[in-house]
Amino acid sequence: SGIKCFNRTTGVHVTRDRFLPVKTTSDLLLVMSNLYTLERGLLRMSEKRRFGTTPLVKLDREFAKMAEFNWRIAQVPDIIHLEHLTVSGNVTFGKRVALRGTVIIIANHGGNIDIPTGSELEDKIVSGNLQIRDH
Repeated sequence: SGIKCFNRTTGVHVTRDRFLPVKTTSDLLLVMSNLYTLERGLLRMSEKRRFGTTPLVKLDREFAKMAEFNWRIAQVPDIIHLEHLTVSGNVTFGKRVALRGTVIIIANHGGNIDIPTGSELEDKIVSGNLQIRDH
């Protein structure tokens, strides 16, 4: 750890109800979601969450930069009942998307998957190419 490089340092223990580490956009998705609320400076997991644990979220490298993350996710999905999310490839999410259970979305190389506004995915694997367009 870098703390040993400084003289007369002091460590401070910050509990997880005051701070959640955000190192990746997968972490950011969790913190920005409806999974947590901020009450008097403390992060609280929603009482609507039926599991006591945080879902496992794995976003592929296409989501790694903030500009890409913001472009690909029009609105952070409802993940209150999500257990596991894996997203790989050229995938975009519309607004008011709800993800529940285990959801795996894998776009083919050179293809893309657009999850339309208002979609609800529960225990689904979506793969290949998928574009749904309004007419």
